[in-house]
This record gives sequence, C-alpha cells and structure tokens, in this order.
Amino acid sequence: MNKEHFKKLEQMYLNANVNTDIFDSTTARISEEKAEIGLTIDKKYFHALGAIHGSVYFKLLDDAAFFSVNSIVSDVFVLTTSFNINIIRPATEGKLNAIGTVRFKSKSLFVAESKLYNEAGKEIAFGTGQFAKSKVPLTPEIGYV
Repeated sequence: MNKEHFKKLEQMYLNANVNTDIFDSTTARISEEKAEIGLTIDKKYFHALGAIHGSVYFKLLDDAAFFSVNSIVSDVFVLTTSFNINIIRPATEGKLNAIGTVRFKSKSLFVAESKLYNEAGKEIAFGTGQFAKSKVPLTPEIGYV
C-alpha cells in the first residue's frame, strides 16, 4: 500500500461527523496493517462514577482495529461484523492511545486486534474483531480525499 492511501484514510476518519461533533480531540496515524487512534479524555465521556464510559473504550478499540484492516484494503470500505472488548482498568484523565493490528487476512474475512493504553503506557483494555469488505467504494463522497 502507499502513504497516500493511509493519509486519505486518516482524513476520512478525522472528518467523520462522530469525530468532529462528539469526539472532537481525536488523532489518527495509519500505516500498513496498523492504526493508532488517540483521544484526549474529557469529562463529557464519563459515566456516573467519574471514568470514561465503556462505549468510548469500544469506539477507540474498534476504530484502531478497523483502520488497520482498511489500510490493506484500498478499493472499498470495510465493515465491522463482530467485535469483543475486555476492560482492564478505568481511565479518568490524559490521553488514550489505541493500537490496532491485523492478525488474519483472507479474500473475504479479516481479523484484527487492538489494545488501548493510558497516558502512562498501561494497557487499560483490549479487543478483537472480524471485518469484511463492503460494496462501498473508497471515494471522495465518503470523505476519502
């Protein structure tokens, strides 16, 4: 794959409504079979006990695994078909970094894993997902520019 593909994926991610309107402090760095997604913790992501909600863990882990797969699929958007997470410890401040890597690839199925780290570098969650190619081409209409 080429760096232009990775940059287009990064822009597609960063410009998605969910990342500009809700998760407004995200970062993305994509390379072959790997993606790093970052988020600065904000209290708006907290549940009642004052730590980030599980949906935020899921989003970061899924996004990192997803983009590690789409890094090696350059013609169409991939889809998450299943994803499981394990939360190890809470996070309340600082920056989170999710790192996704491809574990398995075939013609029609991809498996990727991701790990989520807090600012001190401690693993706080991990996940594994399955992904499949969609029929939606990577085009400027979906933000692939």
